[in-house]
Amino acid sequence: MANLKTTPDSSSHSAQSGSLTEPEVRPTETPKEEKQRHVKIQVRNLSKVFGSNTKKALELRDQGLKRPEILEKTGQTLGLSNINFDVYEGELLVIMGLSGSGKSTLIRCLNRLIEPTEGKIVIDGENIPSLSDKELLDARRRHFSMVFQNFALFPHRTVQQNTEFGLEIRGIDKQTRRETALKTLKQVGLDGWEEAYPSQLSGGMQQRVGLARALANDASVLLMDEAFSALDPLIRGDMQQELQELQHRTQKTTVFITHDLDEAINIGDRIVLLKDGEVVQIGTPEEILTQPADDYVRRFVEGVDMSRILTAEHAMRPVRATARDSDGPRTTLRKMSENSIDSIYVTSRNRNLLGLVEIDALELAAQEGQDDIKHIMTQDFRTVGRDEPLQNLFAMFTEKSFPIAVVDDEKRLLGVVVKGAVLDELAHAQAGENS
Repeated sequence: MANLKTTPDSSSHSAQSGSLTEPEVRPTETPKEEKQRHVKIQVRNLSKVFGSNTKKALELRDQGLKRPEILEKTGQTLGLSNINFDVYEGELLVIMGLSGSGKSTLIRCLNRLIEPTEGKIVIDGENIPSLSDKELLDARRRHFSMVFQNFALFPHRTVQQNTEFGLEIRGIDKQTRRETALKTLKQVGLDGWEEAYPSQLSGGMQQRVGLARALANDASVLLMDEAFSALDPLIRGDMQQELQELQHRTQKTTVFITHDLDEAINIGDRIVLLKDGEVVQIGTPEEILTQPADDYVRRFVEGVDMSRILTAEHAMRPVRATARDSDGPRTTLRKMSENSIDSIYVTSRNRNLLGLVEIDALELAAQEGQDDIKHIMTQDFRTVGRDEPLQNLFAMFTEKSFPIAVVDDEKRLLGVVVKGAVLDELAHAQAGENS
């Protein structure tokens, strides 16, 4: 996560202020929370040379020569060079780069559709490059399903029959194939289309069939090679959304290839950025955008709207004070006076956000001798999750704008966001881009 500075806002409703200081994460380092997750795939020192004199090409590479020089001297193409990364269980890892960067070669090396020249690809303890042909066939069935750019559907088979194809090849009985196909077609939103043929479907629907076929095989890793590139922009956006929802439901380990930065940012948990067959940077979309490793990455991400990338967590401040639902008006007024605020959030004992009270209502309740604040709480405020993009927060600030409450999945209050903090975060991010 980026270590971006914040400054307090001077608005009267912004007194719940402060700053969050977060540890700096180097762009290519693995965050602590990632280190604790199970590593599904390990890629170590992976290289691929296209040509007959691979030894000479690798020798020149080890001497410091790059792809163009090696090609000129040997006629050999260094497709991949010393690739190292991990894929975590349940992660959606995006491998991206411009045309010729090696991304499609890399994904095909993972399941050995292309033979690596050197290196290891270890999945659940099995080193894929060392397997015999028979062992490789078995490993592919257990570990890998693949979704291609061009759909690769059989035109003479129905949607259901296309979905069943991988199971049919494996010798699964007809009833099990049918039940599995119907289940996965429902997962991708194609229930009711089982008897249709590919020619009767739109491009997005055809790609859903390809996705359903891959899911039906129930392999532990889903490989997607430019899977949405052939779709028009609107359908492509819909498919990205579908994939994210599917990923949330199934927690399938997915390696997704794309040349589109916006697509990588939208769907990726982490991104591996390639250039000329080498890894340039590995990190979350946020890390790559806010902490580019070099000038190439900096140019690559130029022009990205940072308000779509930075989230409420970046602008979030600690809550200066809260009231308990058991507090009375006078106790609550004292807390507000001590912290110079004119509104205060009310939480339960376990920090669940219950409501908000304003100073005018509290003073009136105190004058009337009330001993409870529950009846004067208002729900006229906005709450967001910590991952809410900053661009969505601007419209939430109204003329009478309380600090936006940031809550977790259990509605516990984590912090607040004020308008000045949003503007400050974007200003610092823009300054970082221009430095």
